[in-house]
Amino acid sequence: MSEMRLQRWLRSPIVWPLAGLALLLVVNLVHNPAFLHIGVLDGHLEGQPIAIFNNGARTLLLALGMTLVIATGGVDLSVGSVMAVAGATAGALLTSEHPQFHALPLVLGVSLGVGALAGLLNGVLVAYAGIQPIVATLILMVSGRGIAQLISHGNVLLIRSPGFGYIGKGFLLGLPFAAVLAVALYTVAQLGLRRTAAGLFIEAVGDNPVASRFAGLATARVACLAYLASGLCAALAGVMDAANIGAADPYRSGENMELDAIFAVVVGGTALTGGRFTLLGSFVGVLLLQTLTPTLVFLGVDPPVAPVPKALLIVIVCVLQSDLTRRWLKNLLPSKATVSVAGRVAS
Repeated sequence: MSEMRLQRWLRSPIVWPLAGLALLLVVNLVHNPAFLHIGVLDGHLEGQPIAIFNNGARTLLLALGMTLVIATGGVDLSVGSVMAVAGATAGALLTSEHPQFHALPLVLGVSLGVGALAGLLNGVLVAYAGIQPIVATLILMVSGRGIAQLISHGNVLLIRSPGFGYIGKGFLLGLPFAAVLAVALYTVAQLGLRRTAAGLFIEAVGDNPVASRFAGLATARVACLAYLASGLCAALAGVMDAANIGAADPYRSGENMELDAIFAVVVGGTALTGGRFTLLGSFVGVLLLQTLTPTLVFLGVDPPVAPVPKALLIVIVCVLQSDLTRRWLKNLLPSKATVSVAGRVAS
């Protein structure tokens, strides 16, 4: 590997998350050689890798929307509460005494619409009202959980709908439908943002909103659409969560999920200051966090202590991604000038 290629490889934001993921896989394989085993049960693929993708589907959806918001220089703390609101909305419709409200397209449309409305509200507060993102989204983070409880009348709504349950527990071509749906949406977003100018608009707004506005870019509209997309992703994750457990839980649905989404995005290499973003890095960050959970279980770490090594891993990866570490690693490599002088002296 040439020096230029090695330096470019070290500058890549997904190198260290991939290294951390590889380390976790090695630890698991040493502790349990069957960790990566994938088998077939009742015509469906099963195994720990499949479980990691399935369990990470909701986090991946949240990280997808969170990446766009953070890329604009903001943050969305309300995604967990939006999950609860969307799940409660779906549960209220499916348990309604009116059969006409049980139609799956109606349930999905209203639930996702509620999430889009919540994201739009956040976007308006941030982009047009000028409220700091952490404050604007904190409002819905606090009130959203109460709204979900109001919709469900403070009850956990049991859902008995095979069609709705398929979203969270069904299989498509032997793979969990939730994981397939999340990966498909990620792929569409990746292609849509990198094959069009949309990704550049988001990066421009996050990097320098004032210059972008003077260049003719509708910065407020771009930021508002990013929050709307985050709300949609959170609503879909909430629907998926309710379908998976067969109930709409306004108290626990989406609890602390906003932290996992932010961690995945930051670990994946997207800076909290906005600007350039990487959806691939967020995807790797989700896999890293989801692989860490069963690793801690296999190693016998008590659940109350589990957040400590999780936080340590995140800190280590973020430190390795810092500019200071990159400069230190760059200084360890021989520069072209040094190699050239050494070659002339040797000759």
